[in-house]
Amino acid sequence: MADVVVVHWPEQRDEITRLAEQRVPRLLLVAPAADPPEAGDVLQDWVRLPGDERDVRARLSGLRRRADEETAPVVDNHGRLLFRGSWVQLSPIHERLARRLLATSEGVVAERDLLSEGWPGGNPSSNALRVHLHRLRRYIAPLGLEIRGVRGEGWVLQRSRGAPEPK
Repeated sequence: MADVVVVHWPEQRDEITRLAEQRVPRLLLVAPAADPPEAGDVLQDWVRLPGDERDVRARLSGLRRRADEETAPVVDNHGRLLFRGSWVQLSPIHERLARRLLATSEGVVAERDLLSEGWPGGNPSSNALRVHLHRLRRYIAPLGLEIRGVRGEGWVLQRSRGAPEPK
């Protein structure tokens, strides 16, 4: 879950601008007499002080959910795997494997599905798949992503455990 920064409006207006540029989710606590800010982006919400604790919790939860959706890894049309403002270039085989793994949203993808996706029309071995997944792991690790095997089931592409959240 993404961390949400809580800031005071309008006192910390400059901080809000900086956080927005860095795509950091933020909850604005609006002073009682202040007008709320104009619409920001999906990573910004606000509540007027004094805010009900339930409303604040609901806003924080919504921001965390949107931030997680906003920062999902994706493979673009240029064969780049993008995640949290960084990217790595993928070979055609790695691109096809990554697309298939991402299509399940951190779900398990069976080995046979990865073999047919990675080598359409080919007949690769399980060993070839493992070699390519090992290489792909090295490429995506700096992005905070990992590929994990699920014994007897298949493979999962997910956020690394303990990977730092965006600042």
